[in-house]
Amino acid sequence: MGESDRKRYNCWIGAMKSFYLETFGCQMNVHDSEKVIGTLEQRGYAQVDTADAADLVLYNTCSIRDKAEQKVFHRLQEGKRVKGKVFGVLGCVAQQEGEKIFERAPHVSLVVGSASYTKLGELLVRIEAGERKVTGLSLDTEDTFETPLTRRDNPHRAYITIIEGCDKSCAYCVVPFTRGPERSRTSQSVIDETAKLASSGYSEIQLLGQNVNSYRDPSPAGWDFARLLEAVGSVPGIRRVRFTTSHPRDFVKEIIDAIDRTETLCNQVHLPVQSGSSRVLAAMQRQYTRDQYMQRIEWMKNAKRDIAISTDIIVGFPGETDEDFEHTLHLLDEVEYDSIFSFKYSQRPNTPALKLEDQIPEEEKSRRLTILQERQRAIQMRRNTNLVGGRQEVLVEGSNSSTGQWIGRTSQNRILNFTTAPRPDGTVIPRERMIGNYLPVRVTRAGPNSLVGECAIAV
Repeated sequence: MGESDRKRYNCWIGAMKSFYLETFGCQMNVHDSEKVIGTLEQRGYAQVDTADAADLVLYNTCSIRDKAEQKVFHRLQEGKRVKGKVFGVLGCVAQQEGEKIFERAPHVSLVVGSASYTKLGELLVRIEAGERKVTGLSLDTEDTFETPLTRRDNPHRAYITIIEGCDKSCAYCVVPFTRGPERSRTSQSVIDETAKLASSGYSEIQLLGQNVNSYRDPSPAGWDFARLLEAVGSVPGIRRVRFTTSHPRDFVKEIIDAIDRTETLCNQVHLPVQSGSSRVLAAMQRQYTRDQYMQRIEWMKNAKRDIAISTDIIVGFPGETDEDFEHTLHLLDEVEYDSIFSFKYSQRPNTPALKLEDQIPEEEKSRRLTILQERQRAIQMRRNTNLVGGRQEVLVEGSNSSTGQWIGRTSQNRILNFTTAPRPDGTVIPRERMIGNYLPVRVTRAGPNSLVGECAIAV
């Protein structure tokens, strides 16, 4: 860059005040984006709806699957043609690829992993001063949790990260490389933040962690996850508490006991299994067998409350035979999950699975995924149909103007689209009065992915 170009660049950087942020991946990435947005707004940046309208374009990335990673680099290629913008890559792909991103996408100026978001303000100062390549990639930090700068977009539901990183070594997973080792925050800080959120009007809390139930309180109190879960559910003003994602090895019966004792804890558990074959689970280095996993399912099936169960499943892991796949299909029939997230195995860098032989052809992975999803669709249809005629309490989250329905979510994490009784005076219910309410709704119809109902209350 010549001296005149550098001066123009520095002048433009100093005037940079708008940003666009696109988020890929899980709830933890969504919550990380809330932290980033809060930091940017505190520095005087204004969020805009499109990359074209932004001075600063950021992508908060996910590297769990190759498809998500390639989508990010496709976005960066599109941005390559646009002059007069600063591009940044955040999150897992940033941590995984590091400074190699500058080689692959030379127009990128900022590369920041999730453990460095608390330093984002300092990094932005360097960008604003005209530096062309700025990184934040250290995993050697305990300071990775909530910040006072977090901007929460949902006024009723709030995420709280209670544990970062992963100490497991699943053969297919990049998380230990992109998020670092497990680091838990103190139980008192979690309770204090929950109370603060409740006093601000938030009624639903979702506790987050790569392995949320691996939580270990680093303070002298020494709480485990079940104790923390029950305490969060007892904070005045909190109506619902969810948590994700759990690892079966660290999932103990005390968690189910806490759900049974504490009405505010949602009767829903997401417990990833990945495969129904113990042989494949061993190859995946998942640290449990099918029988051990099913023991945890039995705890939930025998609970006093009706607990909805969801899971993650990978098909086509290297060496997965037809018999192994049949074991997974039988697992669906045995557990009868309320929902699943299913994926084809995707090779990820730095993972042990890269060295495994007997990679499954892409066509076969696609065939197995289709069979799995069709089997699960029928199960969900049966389970949802069993709810017709009953009542569910929903948290109203939005509305659909095209159908005239409100959109609610049950404690079991089911979407329930419903209508309300007409008001005696014929007036329309104000949207702001509905959103955030908890209402009883009678289920009238069921589909595989959602429910339909009627609320008799004229709000």
